[in-house]
Amino acid sequence: MIYEMEKRESVKSIFANWQETIIWSCLQGVMGYIYANNIENPTSAMAILGDFCFFAGTPDKELIAYKPEWCKQDFIIAVPQNNQWAKGLEDYYGSKAQRVVRYAMKKETDVFDKSKLSTIVELLPNEYIIKMMDEELFNYCRKEDWCRDLVSQFPDYQMYEKIGLGVVILKDGIPVSGASSYSAYLNGIEIEIDTKKEYRRKGLALVCGARLILECLDRELYPSWDAQNLWSVALAEKLGYHIDHEYPAYEIQDY
Repeated sequence: MIYEMEKRESVKSIFANWQETIIWSCLQGVMGYIYANNIENPTSAMAILGDFCFFAGTPDKELIAYKPEWCKQDFIIAVPQNNQWAKGLEDYYGSKAQRVVRYAMKKETDVFDKSKLSTIVELLPNEYIIKMMDEELFNYCRKEDWCRDLVSQFPDYQMYEKIGLGVVILKDGIPVSGASSYSAYLNGIEIEIDTKKEYRRKGLALVCGARLILECLDRELYPSWDAQNLWSVALAEKLGYHIDHEYPAYEIQDY
């Protein structure tokens, strides 16, 4: 049997010192879910939020195969705590699971140069304007494929306004790039950045990232960054982050 863990204290040690804010969101009860193999004395657990699912503890085939009833999506990014979990994911999902490499950035609170970030924001060409995410922009992003992930983990604007944070660049009144909280945890957010295809390679993502980091610092929130690829690593480094390590993940289709 697999159980949803409403009392999450008992699984904290299973995730040990895993420095992923999506896990923190789940453990803190801010967003996401925790499932485990035992309510009283769990030895295996998974944290699931949006497209991400983290597996920890003693590898458990039943947990790997478990899909919550509420989860209607057919794609998930599964992250194993170790090689044993990785093998279990490969064995169960087979060709549905594509192994990829992601990059964890260091969580350093004192590396951001506000002056440099402000200068980046000021470089935005006059043909664009940058705005904070408001209800109108939130609703727009929910309807558009390219920017849906900026707000997709928040069921409504009321929740986003309470714990989320984001900025959007517009051209002729239409959003073309944005940086926002993919998820939120106590004292921080996990950053998501997206740019409309025809507006990429123009430096807009850099401006969005700089402005969002400044907004986080003003609110005493930590702007966490996890990189999907080396392009994302390079963008993060321009903003002040440093790479910590690479790690394997599995992009699972037909989840």
